[in-house]
Amino acid sequence: MTPEEVGARLVAALPDAAAGVSGGGAYARATVDVPPAAWATAAATARDDTDLRCDFFDWLSAVDELAEGFTMVAHVWSTALRHGVLLRTRVPREGAQVPTLVPVYPGAAWHERETHEMFGIGFAGHADLKPLLLPPEFEGHPLRKEFVLAARVAKAWPGAKEPGESHESTGRRQPMRPPGVPDPNQWGPNAGLA
Repeated sequence: MTPEEVGARLVAALPDAAAGVSGGGAYARATVDVPPAAWATAAATARDDTDLRCDFFDWLSAVDELAEGFTMVAHVWSTALRHGVLLRTRVPREGAQVPTLVPVYPGAAWHERETHEMFGIGFAGHADLKPLLLPPEFEGHPLRKEFVLAARVAKAWPGAKEPGESHESTGRRQPMRPPGVPDPNQWGPNAGLA
């Protein structure tokens, strides 16, 4: 099946869900946008539909869209039919939450814990949303765009500035050689040329 056919089949199989499909090209994945309430239903349909059979959970994460909220993204794959579906939904910034995919794909547990910790998105029905990567005393959600990096507060950032951070132009840094490595203009085929 082509990505367009895969996406159209999933949309047709979703009961009462206003879903949209995009994707195309020889190496693209079908992308199906569903409302947040149909998130788990869409995943179960992708797994259970006889024409789709997406039996492998690949990954899940989120994208911070600022004022528009968060875009939840999950990729599932059919090991038998060799096609995949990218599921997406948009949740509001305040009270961001979607149903858990763990009953459908148990492998989603780790991904949901990470997304909860890094973005602050809730997963209704997930039994174990404890911290996974950060220490328990850590405050905030570091992958949200408004999160301020502590290193930037403590000292000036030596690299390129973020857009709008500085009006000064930064000079080009001199290339550095590891200790003990002589200047290429002092030895080898380029010796004495510079």
